[in-house]
Amino acid sequence: MTYVLETKRLWLRPLELADAEQIQILFPHWEIVQFLAGRVPWPYPPDGALTYCRDLALPAVRRGEEWHWTLRLKSEPSRVIGSISLMKAANHNRGFWLGLPWQAQGLMSEACDAVTDYWFDVLRFPVLRVPKAIGNEASRRISERQSMRLVATQELEFVSGRLPAEIWELAAEEWRASRSLRNTRDGGRLQG
Repeated sequence: MTYVLETKRLWLRPLELADAEQIQILFPHWEIVQFLAGRVPWPYPPDGALTYCRDLALPAVRRGEEWHWTLRLKSEPSRVIGSISLMKAANHNRGFWLGLPWQAQGLMSEACDAVTDYWFDVLRFPVLRVPKAIGNEASRRISERQSMRLVATQELEFVSGRLPAEIWELAAEEWRASRSLRNTRDGGRLQG
């Protein structure tokens, strides 16, 4: 079961097939996709969001391999502004994107804190690992804020091609040690 998550400014609602229409409008922008995993088709097809939700994301949720949420402002809960996911894949446990109008406002940091809590406290995994292109400075800042540490470098396939990448890691005990600071800052909590 995937819970609704709440932060100070956001609702994170479990992905539904009905979300595909809004995702299709918001997602296919080079500034959003360039540093995403190379399996994302580009140019993005007209049915890309529907195909992704129906054939990939939602079946993975049903199998218990992935957890996907749409991001929505509390002030406008019917509007999807981005997405965040957790995955059991080796060295790739979290991925996200945010629509252009909502970037650089700290919203994705809030969402990452909420799903990181979920990863450790609900799913009970011991370590979170996330890959990122070295050029993805915004994503790197989120990892740094979460006290993740760089554990490996390698080349990976992204939508923009094969690029130098980093693997960042955070252990459950490290995350829990910083919990009181995070909760004071962001006010994140689960909704049942």
